[in-house]
Amino acid sequence: MAKILFVMTGADRWTLADGSEHPTGYWAEEAVVPYLAFKDAGHTVTVATPGGVVPPVDRGSLSPEAAGGAEKAAAYRAVVESAPEFAAPVALADVRLAEDGYAAVYVPGGHGPMEDLAVDADSGRVLTEALAGGVPLGVVCHGPAALLAAVDGDGANAFAGYRIAAFTNAEERQAGLADAAAWLLQDRLTEAGLTVEEGEPWAPHVETDRTVVTGQNPASSAPLAAELLKRLAS
Repeated sequence: MAKILFVMTGADRWTLADGSEHPTGYWAEEAVVPYLAFKDAGHTVTVATPGGVVPPVDRGSLSPEAAGGAEKAAAYRAVVESAPEFAAPVALADVRLAEDGYAAVYVPGGHGPMEDLAVDADSGRVLTEALAGGVPLGVVCHGPAALLAAVDGDGANAFAGYRIAAFTNAEERQAGLADAAAWLLQDRLTEAGLTVEEGEPWAPHVETDRTVVTGQNPASSAPLAAELLKRLAS
């Protein structure tokens, strides 16, 4: 079956506007739900991070309140703690999408990507390679921060003109972090030339534009994974 690359954050802290650090990482639901969907379909998953560090989970995403109940929280925790792919990532600098035979790329969110993937040249290169090679690319919630690093020598963004979904300013305000943030994802994506289509806060919302499939929030992870699986099947 297909090889799928997970581009994941290596950051466990998000630097706020006042210089303080907010504990973060990747959001469990956004990594675990697609991971299980892809594995259940028979595909293989490889995790890549900046420097090959083990991706840190946002501990808050493992709480029953954030996960949607104690049962889901326990299930997410079990995968986070046992999935061999999460424990042994490769370095993004070593990834060559075509040579390595990846059929799709997936980027989960959490605030971690705002700290590292948004400015990581290797992440930007991999995503640009996916776009140029017609490789399906799925990105969810704060994961679209990684798109900001996909720039050429003149600073032009490879995804400019694309219609996407991403964690919105409204959701950031409702989560209580908008006023503390150094920058907001929706604003920065818009400034880079992308069109962010807003759905209802916290409700599943997926946008597709050519080979790019994006989701607005954690609830969008499952339908986004389903859409990527359809593309792999075709």
